[in-house]
Amino acid sequence: MLGKTAGGLYWMFRGLERAENNARLIEAGFRIALTRSTNTETEWKSVIVTSAAQRGFTAKHSEFNSTNVIDYLLRDTDNPSSVLSVVKQARDNARLVRTALTTEVWSAVNETWMLITELLKNPVPDTDLPEVLSIIRQQSALVRGALHGTMLRNDIYDFCRLGTFIERMDSTARIIDVKYYTLLPSPSLVGSRMDNVQWETLLRSVSAHRSYRWAVEEDYTATNIANFLVLDRRMPRSLAFCAGQIVENLDYLAEEYNDRRPSHDMADRLAARLKGRDIHSIIEEGLHDVLGTIISDVGALGAQIEKDYRFNY
Repeated sequence: MLGKTAGGLYWMFRGLERAENNARLIEAGFRIALTRSTNTETEWKSVIVTSAAQRGFTAKHSEFNSTNVIDYLLRDTDNPSSVLSVVKQARDNARLVRTALTTEVWSAVNETWMLITELLKNPVPDTDLPEVLSIIRQQSALVRGALHGTMLRNDIYDFCRLGTFIERMDSTARIIDVKYYTLLPSPSLVGSRMDNVQWETLLRSVSAHRSYRWAVEEDYTATNIANFLVLDRRMPRSLAFCAGQIVENLDYLAEEYNDRRPSHDMADRLAARLKGRDIHSIIEEGLHDVLGTIISDVGALGAQIEKDYRFNY
C-alpha cells in the first residue's frame, strides 16, 4: 500500500476517535462542574489540560469557564484538535483514500462531516450541549459500525484500527492522569472512598460507567477505578486493551507484508509494561509517572508507525 494511503486511513480514524473523546471529555467536565457550586474554573482547566490544548487555549482566552472551553474544544477552527477541525480532517483524509473505502464507510464519514458542520456553525448553548455531544458520539459509532460491518480484514482495516487505538490509548491515559488527581484532594488519599458522583463522571468520560458496574463488584474507589481503566483487558478503552489491539494489528501487517518493522517491537514493549502487573505495584511506583511514560511511549510509537510505513510519501 502507498504510504500516503496508509496515512490517510490512519489519520482519518485518529480524527474520528479524537472527536468522540473530546465530546466525552466535555460531558465529564460539564457534569462535574454542575456538582460543584464553587471552583468550577479548576475543572474546566483540567479539561483543557487533558486535551493537551492548554497553550493554544491560553493564547486566545484568559478565563477557564464553560463558554470558552466548550467553544474551543467543539468549534474553534484555530484549534486543530477541536471537533469541527478533526472531523473536517477525517473527511479530507477519507476523500484522499476514497477508493480504499466501502461506500458505507465513505457515506458515514461524509454524513458525519455535513451534520457536525451544520450542528456547530453557531456557539452551543448549555441547554443544547447534551444533545450535541450525544450526536457527535453517535456519528463516531456510525462510522465505526460501517468499518466493522463492511470492510475486508486486510491492511486497510489494520491501518484504520491502528489510528483508533493509538488515539484512544493516548486519550485514556491523559484522562486518568488528570482527572484522577483532580478528584483526589491529595495523592495520599489514593485507595480511599470518594464522592460516588464524581467517580461516576470520571468513568463516563471514557464510556466505562455501565461496564464498571457489570465488571467490578466492589464500590467506587480510586484504586478500583484505576485498575479497571489501566489493566482490565475486558474494557475496550483500558490501556491494556488498547495496547493489545495495537500489537495485534501490527502483527497482522507484519504477516501481510512479510516484514517486521521497528514500531512492532516498540508496541510489544509498551504492552509488556502492562502485562502481568497489578494496580498496587503501579500506584507504588507512582501512577502519574507510569502514565506519563505511557503517554510519551504512545506518542513515540505513533511517530514510528508513520516513519515505518512512510505516511508522508
